[in-house]
Amino acid sequence: MTRLFNDPAAFADEALEGFTAAHRRWVRPVTGGVVRATATPAGQVAVVIGGGSGHYPAFSGLVGRGLAHGAAVGNVFASPSARQIHSVATAAHGGGGVLLMYGNYAGDVLHFGQAAERLAADGIETRTFAVADDISSAGPDERAKRRGIAGDLPVFKAAAAAAEQGLPLAEVLRVAERAGARTRSFGIAFSGCTLPGADHPLFTVPEARMAVGLGIHGEPGIGEEALPTADEAARLLVETLLKELPQDVADPAGQRAAVILNGLGSVKYEELFVVYREVAALLGDAGVEIVDPEVGELVTSFDMAGISLTLTWLDDRLEELWRAPADTPAYRKGALGAAEPDLDRAASVTAAAQDPVVPAVPVVPVASDASRRAAATVLAALDAVARVVDAHADELGRIDAVAGDGDHGIGMRRGSTAAHRAAADAHGLGAGAGTVLTRAADAWADKAGGTSGALWGTILRSLGTALGDRDAPGAARIAEGVTDASAAVRGLGGAEVGDKTMVDVLVPFADALAAATAEGLPLADAWDRAATTATAAAAGTADLLPRKGRARPHAEKSLGTPDAGAHSLALITRAVHGALLDHH
Repeated sequence: MTRLFNDPAAFADEALEGFTAAHRRWVRPVTGGVVRATATPAGQVAVVIGGGSGHYPAFSGLVGRGLAHGAAVGNVFASPSARQIHSVATAAHGGGGVLLMYGNYAGDVLHFGQAAERLAADGIETRTFAVADDISSAGPDERAKRRGIAGDLPVFKAAAAAAEQGLPLAEVLRVAERAGARTRSFGIAFSGCTLPGADHPLFTVPEARMAVGLGIHGEPGIGEEALPTADEAARLLVETLLKELPQDVADPAGQRAAVILNGLGSVKYEELFVVYREVAALLGDAGVEIVDPEVGELVTSFDMAGISLTLTWLDDRLEELWRAPADTPAYRKGALGAAEPDLDRAASVTAAAQDPVVPAVPVVPVASDASRRAAATVLAALDAVARVVDAHADELGRIDAVAGDGDHGIGMRRGSTAAHRAAADAHGLGAGAGTVLTRAADAWADKAGGTSGALWGTILRSLGTALGDRDAPGAARIAEGVTDASAAVRGLGGAEVGDKTMVDVLVPFADALAAATAEGLPLADAWDRAATTATAAAAGTADLLPRKGRARPHAEKSLGTPDAGAHSLALITRAVHGALLDHH
């Protein structure tokens, strides 16, 4: 378990602060993560990677020459927000465009996609690429649905080495696509991991058993087998990966491969070496030439006891990029010449230290008295949201752990608490209802990260846009805002009713609220009717099989259990109704 922490909610921020203090030779902190200590050379593509905390050395430990130009770092097991990614990418940009790279998880796809849109709006040419190497998470015919695990490293490195050679953005992206298409990973685990402040692991494995095909966020494996010997584990990993070769590789004999035997947190290096001796022998027997193997902790999961094997099938170009030198805090290869000093940045840092800037007093847009009064009700509603989420966080985590990673309650607590705090700050400055909601939206997305952070940020922002700051919003306009939020969430995440997500509650809730307000019911009464609809819809998700998100690989396990996101939304709609009654 994780023993050394202060406030669990501050763990990721404090870990990043300590990391940057320890590695100033390579990195410097920026809002949302880190960038190289030296500036991106003018005209060079900036490769910006990222994901949740808890996977060190991914992602911050891979920033440096020859590898990433920056890393956006989210909360524990939660993707960074679009705002954080945008901040890191802007700081890393050297004029040649930005390639955003991340593991293929719903939250990361949403946030990095939003960040790419914001960067493009700023005039920065941007492309995105999601690594999808885990063969246990989807079949060969659904490779786009696979999640990214330790295969992140060879794909990140191929793209970054191409960028270092001065290739244009389109070519760097093609290299990433080529490396991704030729990378496969498979993992096993003997125990789950325990998050800071938690009193139990996200999943458990019975004594003398192992989980097969696990995820790196605490997702349970797709099956269980008897605990193997080291050689048996090696055989399972190698034989599984050799069953699925890239389309242009007919036979492993005579092929070259970059090989990574990755420890997930608490398997010791000596154990990894015992396993690797058999991995190397088995690949040799299959006729595979191993190129620059890596054995160690490269993509971890806190204290999870587990290992994964990654093969990247190399051609001449990919081998050149895999062998290229790199110098980062956690990954070094070959030798690089001396870095060009960043004199402008050094001067600006010195000037800032000598003449610190006093932060400006936050300002909010001008609002009408009516909108400020409405903002008080919005604040009360957000307070009710934070309280109901806090009260049910453990239950939400338990529901989520049935087929997912068990962190839904933690993420929702972080997001709702931050949203209420930001709303209170904005309200104290005289903000109107719209601004209070949009400030809350940004805070929820930033602190929660993950899929729920992106979706709840979208919901609150849609409501804020509909309400505005000019007058008191009526029931019809609020219903319109909820309808807009429903459409925005479906557009962002791609889920529809029946996929076993929060959409199964959001759509009928929005429809019921719109119908009730159209009948002329007062807002509190209309909301009550819609919340009752939401509660029934959430219960109905127990009968569905998930078609989206981290629960999808374990669909059968979730049958009989409601979706955690749907359940939390239903709880929130009922809590908000209570706030509306109090402020009627």
